[in-house]
Amino acid sequence: MDEQTSNSSYQHSTIEEQSSYHRYSTAENTNNDDDTTPSKRKCPWGKILVATILIGIVTFVIIDSLTTKYISTGFQEFLTWIESNLVAGVFAFMGVYFIATVCFVPGSLLTLGSGFVFGSAVGVGYGVVLASIAVFVGASLGSIAAFLLGRYLMRDCVRRRLVKKYPVIEAIDEALQNNGLKIFLLLRLSPIVPFNAINYIAGVTGISLKDYVIALIGILPGTILYCFIGASAGGLAEAEQEVPQPVTIASIVVGLVLAFIAVFIASRYAKKEFNKIIEQKQNSEAGEGGQHEEDDMIDVEEGLPVDEQNVETGVDMDN
Repeated sequence: MDEQTSNSSYQHSTIEEQSSYHRYSTAENTNNDDDTTPSKRKCPWGKILVATILIGIVTFVIIDSLTTKYISTGFQEFLTWIESNLVAGVFAFMGVYFIATVCFVPGSLLTLGSGFVFGSAVGVGYGVVLASIAVFVGASLGSIAAFLLGRYLMRDCVRRRLVKKYPVIEAIDEALQNNGLKIFLLLRLSPIVPFNAINYIAGVTGISLKDYVIALIGILPGTILYCFIGASAGGLAEAEQEVPQPVTIASIVVGLVLAFIAVFIASRYAKKEFNKIIEQKQNSEAGEGGQHEEDDMIDVEEGLPVDEQNVETGVDMDN
């Protein structure tokens, strides 16, 4: 009688364990469904609106640069206004450069023109310093805003559709997350890397905002060079013309070298991260396989008839 009571208690406890496991699994699946369902149903209207406005502005800038050149004419009039309003012009220049950076407007015209305008007002030496500071502040603030816009608009989508599905892209993302400062500093030093485009691209990657901001120091050499060229020009029209050919050639050569170094470092770190990701996935799969085998053994033991369970547990039915 005691043995039958013991067997009944054992079966009852086994049923309770299975029931609790079933409830836990059901609750976990319900929580996962709750986490994923709202994101699937919710339409990101804010992101769609911002992206539409940004695409419209970029389209206008491209078309204008090929046809009417309203933006270029406006920059010329703005730089002429700064000559007679120096103090207010410095802050206004930073604001205009900020907007130009966010809207994909090429900033070379503003940079060269600022060198001439400030150089004419306070002398070449102080003019280059003042122009470089104004350009650096405006460009840095604009690039940070573009970075945040890129992260807000595309980061989640890229992580969900690319980073989590493809180990190679995940490795590149991890490399930029862990070593983004070195890579982006070299990219900033290279004048051939499109400044406005890389701002938005960086927002999509895993680089931290802190490393991204520190890497902006890399735009200073090119900024000072362009401001000096503008300050050395004989007039605003001359400053707005193309950079002299020797400087252009030197910039291209240096830019190619720095860009190559940046790509080499990025690929090197990405390869290391890729190997780590593959190793982690292999270890995870091996652990899950062992857990599944253990669960199967437990299920088999729990599914045995009562007599066989008693034999395995050492209970003697004859007593």
